[in-house]
Amino acid sequence: MTKPPLTLYLAAPRGFCAGVDRAIKIVEMALEKWGAPVYVRHEIVHNKYVVDDLRDKGAVFVEELEECPDDRPVIFSAHGVPKAVPAEAAKREMIYVDATCPLVSKVHIEASRHAENGLQMIMIGHAGHPETIGTMGQLPDGEVLLVETPEDVAEVEVRDPDKLAFVTQTTLSIDDTADIVKALKARFPKIVGPHKEDICYATTNRQEAVKEMAPKIDGLLVVGAPNSSNSKRLVEVGRKAGCSYAQLVQRASDIDWRALQGITTIGITAGASAPEVLIDEVVDTFRERFDVTVETVTTATENVEFKVPRVFREPA
Repeated sequence: MTKPPLTLYLAAPRGFCAGVDRAIKIVEMALEKWGAPVYVRHEIVHNKYVVDDLRDKGAVFVEELEECPDDRPVIFSAHGVPKAVPAEAAKREMIYVDATCPLVSKVHIEASRHAENGLQMIMIGHAGHPETIGTMGQLPDGEVLLVETPEDVAEVEVRDPDKLAFVTQTTLSIDDTADIVKALKARFPKIVGPHKEDICYATTNRQEAVKEMAPKIDGLLVVGAPNSSNSKRLVEVGRKAGCSYAQLVQRASDIDWRALQGITTIGITAGASAPEVLIDEVVDTFRERFDVTVETVTTATENVEFKVPRVFREPA
């Protein structure tokens, strides 16, 4: 039986970013340096495959610091943590390593600097996301106000409209964030923004690749986790760019084949915490059913690399 033809467009860049790469490396190096178990507060990155792999190597994932014993190392996830967490770890004399992505740390530093200058902070982000909790936790309660939509801007109650600054979560939709920033500037003309956008290069690049691909494809598959902010944004960006069908899948087994009936072109991308092995798995599954032609849509080349913390660069 001849297989129907299908063109797969692979977005480039896709998958792992430098911050995710570094965070995973930190857990692996900690296991090498101190042996198992090494504790990790929250998922190191939002991807089940990655977390399960590290768990098999001896990482223990917990929600809170109180679940960790004093005598084993603990690692803080790539999303960042409130200031109170490392303070508590230091108080308990624990060995701890902060795997916060340097681009998230940059937002933390910005927020602290604005606060020192007497400005109240507004954060554009998603309530309950670990990165939002970590950034808001850099300052005392009430010093950071959260907005999620342009409508929220009209409701937010500030101390002094002339003394405000804003920061954003690094994994948001560029277009949606621009609308919120516009609303903030309209209501608070003196609000201070970041020198350079907080949305990270990897989020921006992956969204641009989807926009570039959208006119060529009948459907879009985003490989990523349901709790991954940047992966969910890629689905939204695809839909806004005209993909009538866009689905988030964790693994090839999640693909809804009925929804893809009659489709001749598919775009594939992956969130910043999805490993390439999962993208290969999806492509291979398509090859089983279709006569596949693969084309790559490249919109940027990434060569960013972040150093691991000094504790792993020093001789033992």
